[in-house]
Amino acid sequence: MRLVAAAAALLTVGAGLGLRAVAAGSVAKYGGDALYTVLLLALVVLVAPRLSPLRAAGVALAASWAVEFLQLSAVPAELSRHSTAARLVLGSTFNAPDLFWYAVGAAAGWLVQRALGVRQRASEVDEPVPLPPSPERGA
Repeated sequence: MRLVAAAAALLTVGAGLGLRAVAAGSVAKYGGDALYTVLLLALVVLVAPRLSPLRAAGVALAASWAVEFLQLSAVPAELSRHSTAARLVLGSTFNAPDLFWYAVGAAAGWLVQRALGVRQRASEVDEPVPLPPSPERGA
């Protein structure tokens, strides 16, 4: 699961960079917001792979919202003036519609994670599980 999460994180960063390269305006901004939360979701799964898809998506959404609400203070703007990394991670200005697009990203990530999890569980069911030796079976 961690390998899948790491790959998803890299793909998400690539998708974000690609989106910025081909789109502008609201599409790039709000698509980037959704991808920001998808990236956080991938990182949550990387760190805590046993979390349910819903909890992982909830943690990613809460972190995204926390960063957005932090922008109501001067801290992110000040840090962003001095660091490109801070600007990319923290942003600088609160924008209420971002909250909605973070939820879209969390929902999309949850759906993908759940679909992968269901597929994974289905393949595990198909594989026979070896039984341990027992006196009743002559072992």
